[in-house]
Amino acid sequence: MANETSVLMLGGSGQAGTDTAALLRRWHPTLPLTIAGRDLDRAQRVADDLGNATAVSIDLTRRDLGLPADAAHSAVITTLWDNRLNGLHYAQDHGVPYLSISSGLLDIGPEVVAAAQRSSAAPVLVASHFVAGLAVLAILDAAREFEHIDTIGVGALLDETDTGGPAGIADLERWSTVTAAGLIRRDGVFTWLAEADAQAPISAIDGTVFPGQSIPIPDVPSVALATGAPNVRFDFAVGETPSRRRGEPASIEIRIDLTGTDSAGEPLSTSRYLVHPAGQRPLTALGIALGAERLLGLRGNRPAPGIHTPESLVDPAYAAERMAEAGTLIVPA
Repeated sequence: MANETSVLMLGGSGQAGTDTAALLRRWHPTLPLTIAGRDLDRAQRVADDLGNATAVSIDLTRRDLGLPADAAHSAVITTLWDNRLNGLHYAQDHGVPYLSISSGLLDIGPEVVAAAQRSSAAPVLVASHFVAGLAVLAILDAAREFEHIDTIGVGALLDETDTGGPAGIADLERWSTVTAAGLIRRDGVFTWLAEADAQAPISAIDGTVFPGQSIPIPDVPSVALATGAPNVRFDFAVGETPSRRRGEPASIEIRIDLTGTDSAGEPLSTSRYLVHPAGQRPLTALGIALGAERLLGLRGNRPAPGIHTPESLVDPAYAAERMAEAGTLIVPA
């Protein structure tokens, strides 16, 4: 491992990048990392804290990212919005895996087309899901006790002080500017909802109800197609979480409701909350780290070139183990 080329982390000195790098360092102490950002001093501080890491400045307006021609990396992990897709182009040009989290369902088209046009160049993990795909993996882990699933409902509550750093806030603003419509699956049909129809209440663990709405998020097709559920809806709300109201740190709550039948054909339903007392940041970092681990072949074989999503690469049971290890709580609703 010590002789391997490093993982290039674009935005590696931001919130998601820093926490992801820390997880990868804990899991794989000898894995070389390159922390890339526009602020070289900040990136260098992160690299120094990690150990076995270097820092570089990048220019996202350039296809070569402003890096030396002889630079070599084992993967490119992008934790910020790359509107020119130069991070992806750089990975394809060098034949190494690529992961991104900031495109969102509304911006995913150019990224998917670019990945498809050079599908033999490298594996591309599109992880622009809620908390980088971790919610999808939690849902699929809960779904294992079902033989058939009819309905999946998800309600995510994010604290208003926990929307991420500047990059995360910019993502939310960009998506809200593009559309207020929501995407659901209804009776097997992916359906866009007008803003009024997208509104939905979200109940916190303590019974507090928040105004939420269906959002266009890759989690909906990922969960629907992975389970075959004909009815899927993902609602999202931002407000003061119950934990912060009690004077504790801002948490994150994700309610998961499943209905269907068991192996005997009997009706079965389950409702639970996925909660992290430290908010979305550790979950997002964990989702990225799980994807990076698979892309690098550090758990299982390296995936084949082409387009991948979190649920196509990461075992939900393994993700559940890592979530518990990171302090995630499962609370019956």
